[in-house]
Order: sequence, then structure tokens, then C-alpha cells
Amino acid sequence: MYKYILSLIVATSLICSVAEAQVGIMVGPRIGYGYGRPRYPRRSSNASQPKFQPTVNVSFGYGFPNLDKNALPTFYNYYQGSVSSQTGPITGAIDYQFSRSTSIGLMATYGKVSVPYYAYGNGYSPAFTGSLENVSVMINLINYMPVNSNSVAPYIRTAIGVNSWQQKFLDPSGNPENMAGTPSDLAYQISLGSKFFFNKNSGLFIEAGYGKYILQGGLTFRF
Repeated sequence: MYKYILSLIVATSLICSVAEAQVGIMVGPRIGYGYGRPRYPRRSSNASQPKFQPTVNVSFGYGFPNLDKNALPTFYNYYQGSVSSQTGPITGAIDYQFSRSTSIGLMATYGKVSVPYYAYGNGYSPAFTGSLENVSVMINLINYMPVNSNSVAPYIRTAIGVNSWQQKFLDPSGNPENMAGTPSDLAYQISLGSKFFFNKNSGLFIEAGYGKYILQGGLTFRF
């Protein structure tokens, strides 16, 4: 499954890069004998835009729901109930925007999720509770879409990296259960979002996607 996810991430990045290229083909008829195609002046798409200045971007956000619940293991003769508690993921990212269309950096997340497990035939009280605490670090690639606005910046986020897990399984009395799973080491996030700037250096962002969370919002800064 993960090789397909990785392929999707790579393909998304390539599509975003190719979409930025603009190719124009002009075909004109010959006018009279010995005359070539008429020449037209090229139009610069960036003629009205100020000179680009690289920036360092920092953001802090909160995602929901915590999709680390999908990494909780399944056990024979037990089934998972609804999520009993969850935190985050809380996210922080820093990246360097070296062009109008692209930035690259690091994204880190922290989250915790707990789910009760019930024995088949006894669905009234949980047999035990499983919880996962996660820290992830991912390479964060952002492709910005061209818009004629300084206050709105839509983008596609592609992030991939590694997970670090701590897992606990406790009986109803709070005693440890001799159980364990093998959550994946692969961390990833693919999102479509937008930044909304109040001024030159600060604003809000919101995005939707899949990986660590489905929805996320927070603060963004650029320096």
C-alpha cells in the first residue's frame, strides 16, 4: 500500500511542477513571396509583478481528526470502538521559498490518540484501551498556484518522512496489557490549502488533505 502512496506523492509533485511551465506556439502564414512569419512581441506574464524576494516561512497549526488512529493494531477476538480521546496533530513547519512557485523545508507533528477495544460477545465494557503517541518529521514541499493577489496564496503541500511511536495498552484498572503492534514508520501528508495574509508578514492558513489529518488551520509567518 505504501508504495502506491509514495508514487502518488511523487506524481503530485511532478504534476505541480509541469503545470507551472507555460509553452506558447504561434503559427503565422507567409505574406507574399520571400517574406517570413510575422513577428509578435512576447508578453511577459510577470511584467506587472514586483521582483521576487526569497522568504523564510514559518507556520503553526492544529489538525483534525488525528488519523494516527488508523495505525492502531487489530487483535484476534477484539474489535476497536470509537476514538475516546485525541490530541492534534499539532504541527510546525519551516521552509524556504526560493521561487514564486516553490518552497521546501521541514514539517514536524505531534499527536496522541486512544481507542477502546471490546471482546466479541461483550460490547458493554472495554477489555482494554490502546493509545498511540506520535512524533513525525517530514520533508515539506509546497507548490504555489499563480494568482494575481498578494493577500491570498493557494498551494499544494506534499510531505513525506518518518514516524516515532510510543504505544500503551491498559486494562480497565490501568494495568499494562501484554500487547503491542507494529505501526508504520512512513509519515506523509498531501493537502490542498491556501494562506490568507493580513499584512506583508503574517496571516492564517487552512487546508484539507489526507495523511496525518483531514483538516488543518493555523498561523503563518514569512520573513
